[in-house]
Amino acid sequence: MRIEDIIINCGVIAACGDLDTVITSITDDSRKVTEGSLFVAVRGYASDGHSYVASAVNKGAAAVIYEDGQAVEEQLSLCSRTPVLVKVEDSRKAVAMAADAFYGHPSQSLRLVGITGTNGKTTTVTLLYRLFKTLGYECGLLSTIANFVGDRRSETANTTADPITINSLLAEMVQAGCEYCFMEVSSIGVEQQRVAGLKFSVGIFSNLTHDHLDYHKTFAEYLRCKKLFFDGLPSDAVAITNIDDRNGLVMLQNTKAKKVSYSCRTVADHTCRIMEESFEGMLLKVDGTEAWTRLIGEHNAYNVLAIYATAIALGAEPTETLVAISTLESAPGRLENLRGPRDISVVIDYAHTPDAMENVLKTLREIAPERQLVCIFGCGGDRDKTKRPEMAQVAEKMADRIFVTSDNVRTEKPEDIIADIRAGFTAKGLSKTITITDRKEAIRTAILTAPDSATILLAGKGHENYQVIGKEKIHFDEKEIVNDTFREMNI
Repeated sequence: MRIEDIIINCGVIAACGDLDTVITSITDDSRKVTEGSLFVAVRGYASDGHSYVASAVNKGAAAVIYEDGQAVEEQLSLCSRTPVLVKVEDSRKAVAMAADAFYGHPSQSLRLVGITGTNGKTTTVTLLYRLFKTLGYECGLLSTIANFVGDRRSETANTTADPITINSLLAEMVQAGCEYCFMEVSSIGVEQQRVAGLKFSVGIFSNLTHDHLDYHKTFAEYLRCKKLFFDGLPSDAVAITNIDDRNGLVMLQNTKAKKVSYSCRTVADHTCRIMEESFEGMLLKVDGTEAWTRLIGEHNAYNVLAIYATAIALGAEPTETLVAISTLESAPGRLENLRGPRDISVVIDYAHTPDAMENVLKTLREIAPERQLVCIFGCGGDRDKTKRPEMAQVAEKMADRIFVTSDNVRTEKPEDIIADIRAGFTAKGLSKTITITDRKEAIRTAILTAPDSATILLAGKGHENYQVIGKEKIHFDEKEIVNDTFREMNI
């Protein structure tokens, strides 16, 4: 593809060189440059792509998109040739727009559905992917857990991938005959322009609670970044919002899209009530019709209602949709229940925010109020520190017994993270709290010392099968640890 055709929507300030030059690939990582590549110099948070322009050109980059002219001029002095140079207003947005053009605007050939919110994104997109597969459609999925092109799975690094990865996967979905793609849209992804240029058919808002303040600094900024997603929806799209969340209607204030609401508490376009609930699932009344789901918890009633509202907005038949929903299981690591000896249940869940953990603990308490409720949790290192004492407050309020331990400590000392958590407990909370830094040992101790018929929530890691210690990922599968401990109890 010619460079001129790629840069048309990139906010070009100036261009120098032969714009008929054919581009063979696009990247913002100089290590991935090959002969004929377009290299986009993006200012990152760990490094600045402008510092790698010489490396990219010397590896064969045919063109460079950049913001900082002085930095590029210095870099070109280290090169034996000059590529096509394109100066833009915002190279972060430009890489997204260039990727969209280079891959043939793939989001325009799919019905792309994006969900944003603090909690429920992964469960909702996974359920939508499975629902539409059940309804007979070829689909794609872009999520925290994994990406799918039809049935082909690939691993993922971020909640919202970089724009080149997104557009390349969307192009693969189009090539594979997919009609729909369901993707998570994070506030950080929106702020960093990773979804710029994508055409969404549906945008969904789940909820907004405390998270990512290490990045956004203030809740107001976190809210603003979520809202930008809806502000950018086109007029032929549908914006679906949870009006039980106090920010639900805020999201829709400036959107051009058609507005659809859902609620489990008040009048809305789509409503839901929980009629019965057990560890096996829930009987719901959705828009006046009774429907079964294998999921549990009020937060999952919202997730089910969100996917139902989305399906209807996309033209699905209501009864057929509810029948299909009744067959669906939750995403991996979301309220995943492992039964062991002495009627002990260990529930693994990704809950890593105060609100998410409270929702899960509340669900487990309501389903089995007579069982002792044990909570094992930690907090991630190099992430929002302000939520650490709040997690302690939730555990103290909801659990009978608490184990504070490590999560993905990254470059922090686990003892420092645990100290931040423990600062949130009152004396009463500390009296029922045991601190074990080694997460494996904490899990084993909680199970081996639990009374008969206890429910143990293992919160924070969910589907992850690793721990991040320093800069290294180390194998750590909580299901393996739980099942090994159960086997030990049976010997």
